[in-house]
Amino acid sequence: MLTFEPVDRRTGLTRASFKEEYLTQQTPVVLTDFMDSWPAKSKWTIDFFKSNYGYLKVPLFSNNYSKPGKGYMEPDLVVSFKEYLEMLEAGPTEYRMFLFNILKQVPELCNDFSTPDITDGWVKAFPFMFFGGEGSKVSLHYDIDMSHVFLNQFHGRKRVVLFSHEDSDKLYHHPFTVASYVDVNNPDYEKYPALKTLTGYECILYPGETLFMPSGFWHYIEYIDGGWSMSLRSNDSYVTTVKGMMNIARHYVVDKSMNRLFGNQWRHMKAEMAKHRAEKYLV
Repeated sequence: MLTFEPVDRRTGLTRASFKEEYLTQQTPVVLTDFMDSWPAKSKWTIDFFKSNYGYLKVPLFSNNYSKPGKGYMEPDLVVSFKEYLEMLEAGPTEYRMFLFNILKQVPELCNDFSTPDITDGWVKAFPFMFFGGEGSKVSLHYDIDMSHVFLNQFHGRKRVVLFSHEDSDKLYHHPFTVASYVDVNNPDYEKYPALKTLTGYECILYPGETLFMPSGFWHYIEYIDGGWSMSLRSNDSYVTTVKGMMNIARHYVVDKSMNRLFGNQWRHMKAEMAKHRAEKYLV
């Protein structure tokens, strides 16, 4: 099995301490009091969303999201927000909703949270929400824009596994994407031998807690319970901004175009490139 270190859990972390111990060191941390002043912490319940915004139409994604072919990275269903929340209440489901900017459609919700002064460079235009059913999983990936991510958990628990962006080649990163197809729960060391050299991080994120993920950090997520979170993003460097723009260009221009043209053959080509890059760690 892969080796994991526990993620630090901190309360009352000052701006200076956060920068010195975690931001500069590019180390994840769970902040247990980041959300304490937010009305959203207690206000944003299933009943609140169903009663007030159940009419919204929302895209749902299954585990077929990244499979090559015609439906590559397209939603499987579009339903009302109320219908989806009732699916979460009913029990396990693979359907997830992610990168959903509900605040763009319902701007008054912005009054229910704020950006703390623990760091600078907040990207206020993209506070994305993520919903998932009990047992649903988020494949190993990193965020395309390369921002630092503060993942705020409102309802349910999540297991999160993390790896540094410096470990991308060891994770058999598929070029032109932000994806790895390594199974972190059952690693195949014969197919992916460079995994033996890896050490990652692991934590359980509880309601009311915030996980800081440094720029480009790989993450795999399991929904222990049906629930949701919201990510706030910060970017304190022009370098990471440029990297993010390059990622977006590669993904939307190169990867999607090649997938439309070649489908499974393109995925096989990416897998071979990933394998070649990892070989240098096997000497």
